[in-house]
Amino acid sequence: MKNVFLPPLLFRLIIGFTLITGLLSVWIDPEPQLAQANTPTRRVNAAYFNGDMGYSNMSVFWFGQVDNTNNYVDVRVGYNDESLQIRTSTFDRRLWYNTSLASNPNPAALTEGDAVTLYLDLNHNGGSTPDTDDYQFTTQLNWWEARNNYQAVYQGNHANWAAITLPYATTTNWRGNAPNDDTDDRGWVSTITIPFSSLGLSGPPPKGSIWGMGMVLHDQDRNGDTTIADKNWPETLDKNLPNTWGELAFGMPTYTPPSATVEGTTTIRHKRDGAIVTDAHIGGDTVCGDTYAPNFFNGWGDANYAGSDHLNIQNQGDVADWPCFSKMYVSFPLDKLPEHKKIISAELILHQFGGSNPSQAKPSLMQVLTVKDAWDESSITWNNAPLAVENVAAAEVDVIQDFPGWPGVPTVWDVSYAVAEAYKNGTPLHLALYEADWAYHSGKYFVSAETGDWNAAARPTLKITWGEPAFIMDVTPAVQHIKPGDVTTYTVLIHHSDEFNPIITLDVAAPAPDLDLTLSPLTATSSGSQATLTLTDNHPSSFSSGVWYTIPFTATGGGMVQTTTAKLLLNGQQLYLPITIK
Repeated sequence: MKNVFLPPLLFRLIIGFTLITGLLSVWIDPEPQLAQANTPTRRVNAAYFNGDMGYSNMSVFWFGQVDNTNNYVDVRVGYNDESLQIRTSTFDRRLWYNTSLASNPNPAALTEGDAVTLYLDLNHNGGSTPDTDDYQFTTQLNWWEARNNYQAVYQGNHANWAAITLPYATTTNWRGNAPNDDTDDRGWVSTITIPFSSLGLSGPPPKGSIWGMGMVLHDQDRNGDTTIADKNWPETLDKNLPNTWGELAFGMPTYTPPSATVEGTTTIRHKRDGAIVTDAHIGGDTVCGDTYAPNFFNGWGDANYAGSDHLNIQNQGDVADWPCFSKMYVSFPLDKLPEHKKIISAELILHQFGGSNPSQAKPSLMQVLTVKDAWDESSITWNNAPLAVENVAAAEVDVIQDFPGWPGVPTVWDVSYAVAEAYKNGTPLHLALYEADWAYHSGKYFVSAETGDWNAAARPTLKITWGEPAFIMDVTPAVQHIKPGDVTTYTVLIHHSDEFNPIITLDVAAPAPDLDLTLSPLTATSSGSQATLTLTDNHPSSFSSGVWYTIPFTATGGGMVQTTTAKLLLNGQQLYLPITIK
């Protein structure tokens, strides 16, 4: 067995290597990337509203920890035709803000206190310095004073950040004893509303558009104490390196079933056909973290409920009640699926048996988010649970007034998009479930995988319908690297069964005006047919920036469509590194 050992690399992506006389040749993006290779790109898919933005239906994500020193925050995101809105709910034991800013404005001091900073990259073009399409919005908590001096906006200038003025609005509020004292509090909230017109746009970006986005949670528990580290989303964020930020997508992701003939449906459930499905809930259980009352900051975030036969999902608008909040995690193995198939559809099914105070509760929109990292049921907690990669589905869960009997009331989420991604990557399906409710008593109780075999039908279930693709399109190589003015080629190969007769039409789209693309031939008439894409770069030889391009290919035939992509790196740099082979 050969093991290749490399020094740590702080670069975006290694795209190929060649062994030569004790050296490893690698191509890299010249712009430094602080993200580790195993850190996924985190994204929030913002909910769209045709009118007022409903708090409970906004998309939600989170980061941070909760204890006597550290802070945690839920972030809600939504947009309508006029503006983008970000709402934060921060768990914070000691609230502090700078009262002197009311009469002595100092934007640079806004991060020295309880505050949040939002970063936006409108063109999602990354880069190693803030550009003019990059914005920074900082909001500090305050009490009765006017908001003007407790908010500031900056714009990139190709080197750093410059303070600017543009119309937008912020509000803050808090729950607890009071800011700026030595008595424990519960937390604080903020709302940031940014009109698209203030960013030079006539309206919202088209659905599916992606901006770069990052957030930083600042914390100060007393005057002059700036020792508490910021909390970042994504965790690798550097405010001066837009290529380390996460992503903001406009609208929820959609899944278009591939062109395939249905061949079967696989049901995955704990103990069914030997499957091991693990689940857990973290937070306050169904008793609002009663074990840790009245302080809650002294261990609530480290509570583990391994072996629980029930799962609670709960959130609400009143940040004072965060001890009642609860998330759910579940992992399904996908090794029972046959190889080389197409995912046509997938459903997550949970069975509900009750909830918090049904007489006063309201329906909840429960959200499903993907998770990359595995977790251990015996040790997962609010503070160490893996962060979500992106929100992918939502379903309304009603209130159960009268229990109908086992297995309970099923709720179904369409998780086709998430399953297709996990199947493609050869990984289990890791999911988190949470909500963005405003109402009190929002908890909804579900049966866990730990329930007895007598109630096996109520365990979390994944139903996947899969099939055989009518034809397959492959593009090689998957990645090319070129210099300005270069010409390179990709090969498109079509495979299909003998029974498939229609002519297949090929198409490719240029990802940028600086690239000329010629595909020939434009049809495939038999299995094994090939086409060649010739790509010419039109940048001047003096162009030195590193740029990634994604090239989309489409094949259409018999009323069916297949798509794939290839990558192109312009101005990659080649390094030769020592290699050790054992």
